[in-house]
Amino acid sequence: MPAPRLAIDFGTSNSAVAIAAGGRALRLPLEAGAETLPTAVFFPAGGGAMQIGTAAGEALLSGAEGRYMRALKSALGTSLLHEPRLLGGKRRTIAEVITAYLAELRTRAEAMARMPLTRALSGRPVHFHDGDPARDAQAEADLAACYRAAGFEEVAFLPEPEAAARAARGLAADGALGLVVDIGGGTSDFTLFRARGGRAEILASHGIRLGGTDFDQAVSLAHVMPLLGQGGELRREMGAGLLPMPNALFVDLASWPKIPFLYTPETRREVARWRRLAVAPGPLARLGRVLEEELGHELAFAAERGKIAANRGEAGARIAMGAVEPGLAAPIDAGSMGAALAPFAARIEAAIAETLALGGVAPGAVEAVILVGGSSLMGFVRAAVRAACPGAEIRDADAFTAVVDGLALASEE
Repeated sequence: MPAPRLAIDFGTSNSAVAIAAGGRALRLPLEAGAETLPTAVFFPAGGGAMQIGTAAGEALLSGAEGRYMRALKSALGTSLLHEPRLLGGKRRTIAEVITAYLAELRTRAEAMARMPLTRALSGRPVHFHDGDPARDAQAEADLAACYRAAGFEEVAFLPEPEAAARAARGLAADGALGLVVDIGGGTSDFTLFRARGGRAEILASHGIRLGGTDFDQAVSLAHVMPLLGQGGELRREMGAGLLPMPNALFVDLASWPKIPFLYTPETRREVARWRRLAVAPGPLARLGRVLEEELGHELAFAAERGKIAANRGEAGARIAMGAVEPGLAAPIDAGSMGAALAPFAARIEAAIAETLALGGVAPGAVEAVILVGGSSLMGFVRAAVRAACPGAEIRDADAFTAVVDGLALASEE
């Protein structure tokens, strides 16, 4: 009897694996006490083994010298995937990093299952890149190549919200119309289904390139980056008058996948030039410190924590920036965060409407909306869902494991 296919949810923020056992999904812990593993890596500056998951984040936050990387999946289908970078004393591409991460997932899964696992059923977003079929196809081909390089002899793909629909089919009454809303780290995916005889009949799927990393970026741009000089003014090097502060560096510094590539001499020299010309040089001194001491990811983690605190309605929530300057912090609350995230609510509503149109279903016909993915826990997502499907009951699946559970169930079909 052949070994089962390994179900792999390779996510932008977190990953999980499972196998099917007797018609049930059996999740395989990838690190002690956890069924999900952060999709993050750390390369020590002096060389040595790549660290992954929680260990990668701990190395970064401990102040260890090296390069931290997260949101690797966002590079699929882009030229960035194959650009060599100096990581841990060796030139590597992001494709090689993804391959090494997947190989480690396979090694850990085989140790837990106590058998070789060379066949994979992987989740994928409905669209890696919405509106660009050629790039979307390239992204899947890129990921398939990484799986093969990681030692998998066979790999197949299933859209992530369709997998979640299989896992969540019991959350909708037999015959009912359900909608899976899967808001992940990098993409938002939607599947319309009808529950029939304990199975999910897929009617339509749709997706957009929008996720939790975009939410983090918006929160950072609205709260953190102004304290580093964003929105300031520069004196002209020749002549009178003022110029607006260039914005691109701040956008990149607020973007998880781009942070590691900002720590260059050219970037530091440019910020030093801005500081000489700035009307208010103090915030740019902080920006210079962030680049010199490579604190970009610490700020990104702080923005993420502030986002979560504000979403929970915690009084006095703030984004701690003490690593940059003692006592420095950016206040954040439901109002300020809501203003930063408002454009995304409209995009999610529009994507739900498109999904229902593809399935030929009116919004009022949807009886249950099932929320999946860590970023579905954001309050503004629930509000967008209520606006798009006003008569539906909103139900929660296992936010972080519904996709891998559905993949495992699908692996037996």
